[in-house]
Amino acid sequence: MTTFIELLLGGLSIGSVYALIALGFVVIFKATEVVNFAHASLLLAGGYVTAVLHDDIGFWPALGVGIAGAAVVGSAVEFFVMRRYRGSDQSVLAIVTIGVDILLTTELVRRMGTDVMSLGDPWGDDVVTIGGVTLAETRIAAFLVAGLLITVFLLAFRFTSWGVSMRAAAENPQTAALMGIRLGRVSLSAWAVAGALAAVAALFLTVFPTPGLERATSLAALKAFPAAILGGLDSTTGALVGGLVVGVTESLATGYQGDLSFLGRGIGDLAPYLVMVVVLLIRPAGLFGTKELSRV
Repeated sequence: MTTFIELLLGGLSIGSVYALIALGFVVIFKATEVVNFAHASLLLAGGYVTAVLHDDIGFWPALGVGIAGAAVVGSAVEFFVMRRYRGSDQSVLAIVTIGVDILLTTELVRRMGTDVMSLGDPWGDDVVTIGGVTLAETRIAAFLVAGLLITVFLLAFRFTSWGVSMRAAAENPQTAALMGIRLGRVSLSAWAVAGALAAVAALFLTVFPTPGLERATSLAALKAFPAAILGGLDSTTGALVGGLVVGVTESLATGYQGDLSFLGRGIGDLAPYLVMVVVLLIRPAGLFGTKELSRV
């Protein structure tokens, strides 16, 4: 029972981090109707900036610069690349983001080399034990920080003028533009917010018990993609629920991998995608996605 509780809490923690990444997918999709496959490179960029600067200026200032840097990179991608293709088919724009991801990731990996970079977090390898259940302090911090950021985002999305503009643009961009909402500004802010959230996620994906920032860190964004899909690409609530579902599923499947050996090795990495497929077979729009109806 103790093992189950530890795996469940660990899954909720990493799931909240996946929810941050999934939220980035969702906010860009709602603003532009584009699936952003460059999200992995934004995550890697934020983590890289933090790792490079933390020795010189300290962890918290470096993290702030890393978050701002990822937001600037996201804004630059939107302004200098995506805006040039505005009006193109969504599939074309998605392919463009794949090209952007390849360019950014290749440059960042070239700079990183084969090193595993530490982000200098203050928690180290400290753990907390309560009632026989042991959990790393980094996991607790991840859950609390991710929960706070997601709450702030949801409140801003619902009650601020930025959130109203975002929702209006997602509902009907043509009408929103006629009402005076600047779609370019909405899109730019969406990419900036997605980059900032990815940078925070990069921190908690590279702290204990993982060794640090490395080439494969960006692949974590691919684990968050099923979270965005099964929750519903146009649903912020779905991103949260999807992230938690994926995190718990991955944690339990990995923890009980020995008992699931008949399913093959690496079932923990595959489990989120299996859950995504099952959900999509039942609800093609995702758990909270908007169903599209057409009259023929």
